[in-house]
Amino acid sequence: MASELLTALRVHIRARGYSTRTEKAYTSWVVRYVRYHKLRHPRDMGDREVAQFLTYLATQRDVAANTQNQALSALVYLYRHILHAPLGDISESVRARKPQKLPTVLSREEVAAVLQRLQGTHQMIGALLYGSGLRLLEALRLRVKDVNFRYQAIHVHDGKGRKDRIVAFPEVMHDAYRMHLARVRQLHANDLADGFGKVALPSALARKYPSAAGEWAWQYAFPAARLGIDPQTGDTRRHHVHETTFQKAMKQAVRASGVSTRASAHTLRHSFATHALESGADIRSIQEQLGHASLETTQIYTHILKRGAGVFRSPLEDLFDVLKDLET
Repeated sequence: MASELLTALRVHIRARGYSTRTEKAYTSWVVRYVRYHKLRHPRDMGDREVAQFLTYLATQRDVAANTQNQALSALVYLYRHILHAPLGDISESVRARKPQKLPTVLSREEVAAVLQRLQGTHQMIGALLYGSGLRLLEALRLRVKDVNFRYQAIHVHDGKGRKDRIVAFPEVMHDAYRMHLARVRQLHANDLADGFGKVALPSALARKYPSAAGEWAWQYAFPAARLGIDPQTGDTRRHHVHETTFQKAMKQAVRASGVSTRASAHTLRHSFATHALESGADIRSIQEQLGHASLETTQIYTHILKRGAGVFRSPLEDLFDVLKDLET
């Protein structure tokens, strides 16, 4: 496949302000699609070949439904925006099944045990995942300006589905977060003194306000420990904490806490929603806090509560006296 096609795809994605993560995913799927069809050029293929590839992913690669959907999104983007030949009917493709799984949820005591074993910046990030119900990348991408102490609110920019939303910022975190920002500000000052200190900005904003990249308000609230090279510009910058860095810290904290449940960063978000419902919060408020497009997605947390203790009396309870006699 001509490299010009991938270059055009990357340029178009960047021009529309999509993340580097999306760019890598889309280009990867296009390459895999072309390789599956023995290096035929996408312009010489269409609905039939896309349907075959999606079926292959579902039946032979056994990918998850979300993975197959991402592949489809990449190919739809390619044909619509780069080849200017929008896809038509691909209904003949076999779609991957989306299993109905209940999310893993920790108890309040288990959440506390895990958070206590996270250290420094990682503890602050974990507290936001549980305290505000943020997704991991939403927390890591926060800028200094996105947190409003006065209104106890966090402005999440470009969340899932490229949507913005306002979420609650727990007052109990305010003092610790202020001290955290003071350390980040000193780090930023040191970077400026060394000739760096300019953060990556959305392309349109960078063109309109070229000096904003070095301003304090636009810095990441959770900066990486080391400077790095921006893959798009080649500039030396300080990016935010990488998601795998926090995921490793989370894994270690879960192990050290003695919690037997297999918990991840997203488990803290699930626990937030479940505990908020348990405390009497309105489900629509939780839907807005989590950024769910559909109330049906949020309702999965009600299923967890309905299947827990107190929903019905187990028949084993009626055998208590019998069991007591057996013990003696």
